[in-house]
Amino acid sequence: MFAMHGPLRRLAENSASDRDTRLAMWNRTWRAASLATAILIVGVGAVAAIADGPDQDVVPRYQEFSDSEGRFANFNLGGPTNTKKNAFFEDLGSNGRRCVTCHQANDAWTVTPAHIQARFDATRGTDPIFRTNDGSGCPTQDVSTVHARREAYSLLLNKGLIRIEQNVPATAEFTVLENDNPYGCNSTTAISAYRRPLPAANLPYLSTVMWDGRETFKNSDGTFQAVTADLAHQAVDATTGHAQGAVPSPEKVQEIVDFETKIFSAQTHSRDTGDLDEEGAQGGVRHLSKENFFIGINDPLGLNPTGKAFSSKIFDLYDSWSHIDDRHYNERTAARRSVARGEKLFNTLSIPIVGVAGLNDALNVPTINGFCGTCHDSPNVGDHSVPAPLNIGLVDPSRRTPDLPLVTVMCNATGKITQVTDIGRAMVTGKCADIGKFKGPILRGLAGRAPYFHNGSAATLDDAVDFYNTRFNLQLSQRDKEDLVAFLKTL
Repeated sequence: MFAMHGPLRRLAENSASDRDTRLAMWNRTWRAASLATAILIVGVGAVAAIADGPDQDVVPRYQEFSDSEGRFANFNLGGPTNTKKNAFFEDLGSNGRRCVTCHQANDAWTVTPAHIQARFDATRGTDPIFRTNDGSGCPTQDVSTVHARREAYSLLLNKGLIRIEQNVPATAEFTVLENDNPYGCNSTTAISAYRRPLPAANLPYLSTVMWDGRETFKNSDGTFQAVTADLAHQAVDATTGHAQGAVPSPEKVQEIVDFETKIFSAQTHSRDTGDLDEEGAQGGVRHLSKENFFIGINDPLGLNPTGKAFSSKIFDLYDSWSHIDDRHYNERTAARRSVARGEKLFNTLSIPIVGVAGLNDALNVPTINGFCGTCHDSPNVGDHSVPAPLNIGLVDPSRRTPDLPLVTVMCNATGKITQVTDIGRAMVTGKCADIGKFKGPILRGLAGRAPYFHNGSAATLDDAVDFYNTRFNLQLSQRDKEDLVAFLKTL
């Protein structure tokens, strides 16, 4: 075992009690925020399943579900889709897993802890999502009793995290010196990380597939291949990995890709603002499905193939709500004005970007005067329009909680030692420069899929905004934070 000395030891000792306090606070916040919500269906012939089961025969063209903020909608451009005849819903593996196991319609096509907990209670922890190959903290954990299963699957139950195991690349520029894993997966060559399943919706707007980009590939000429080719590769890996099955046929893979590239998900109704397409607003899933996108659209570093300059005005969904006349004031007006202010803040807030690996170091600029759109540049979608993995500090030791590992990594050429809770992109590329880097996700449909960040470390959108406020010293007022959260909840 690698022994920590000097600053590393003091850092670990000083942060231990803080980590315990943060985890306890996180659990309290998440339990309050993740009460199971009722399900509302708007569509023909659809029954939404909380548990992974065969009772959803059709995914309709349009479908709404309740969430903590109101309602979100799924828009199926290929629908109605018969789930009995589509590989996304078929059992192609050996352990009962299907694509829909971790990508559920009532969770905005991912999974959320409240519904995972309901599935555990309904099946005593035997639903197909509960499998030791990646659902437990480590495959060696005891799952012989209900109590043991609840312990083994705690990360999945509490934060909706799936275990991703990767071998350190043979050509890696770094060596893993120590792997302090709470669940017993302490190997220094096969590293376990714990991440949220990304939504299987809004995929035509992706520039990067998977948090670490391991399913994004380049053509022989150095350009990035079509996202549909990446998704086909990912469907094979998910079937052979998560579902522990054989390689599916090209026809089955195509069915999966065809389905998931025609599904869009976004908030459609807010308790406070009402419908998100009223009074000239353009919220909701139907507007989202029509957004223009191509690799490099609105890129801030000059990678837009059209040559058009970057604009920090990423969202214009609620411009009309900023001009509501006092003569038309009603019970929705104050909330709608708040959303409009939050959208304007997202577009105009000046952010001093410092210490972000992948930006400051790549450009050799200590401070970049940026915006939210510097990292979320796709118009009215909000992800990065080119593959751009970044380290914003989410995996720093100071943010570790006791339910996450702490991995000590040494860069071989320099001897520099880094500690992170997830090595990130570097486990794909082997490069020291990529340690702790992840992509930013699509921002649409946020309210229906808490918790947030790759490791579920933000239980609510308030927590996510607080992270950025602290990380970049934004000095947001209380109203600013409330307006930003109000806006994000409508996406």
